[in-house]
Amino acid sequence: MKVLLPKRADTKKFLPGVYELPGGHIDFGEDIVAGLRREILEEFGMHIRVGDPFAAFTYTNEAKGSHSIEVIYFAQFTEPLERIRVNPEDHSTFTWVSDAELSTIYSANKRGEDPEMKALARGFALLHGERLDLG
Repeated sequence: MKVLLPKRADTKKFLPGVYELPGGHIDFGEDIVAGLRREILEEFGMHIRVGDPFAAFTYTNEAKGSHSIEVIYFAQFTEPLERIRVNPEDHSTFTWVSDAELSTIYSANKRGEDPEMKALARGFALLHGERLDLG
């Protein structure tokens, strides 16, 4: 199993050139799943089927002066993967990463202890059928 990880555009003020989970911000009043579908369509030109959420965490963005909550869902593309196109305003490229390859996308700003990287490891563990400690 592999997960799509786009690389943030170098022009971004917050974490430029860093690999991240696909997604984005929800508009005021927008349903969270509808917002995820919209963001994936805007950023990659693809439709997705959204499953259950499996992780959540918060982070601050000093460049914007904001505090965000990230909710991570299992999702699958519903179209051929060859149709994926990155929006250059958002991302420069993307890669597919397995759980064994996670450390290959670490950067100075995102390492194994980063909440998003921990969430990715949790998602892979769940997909492999591992039971996780809730404590």
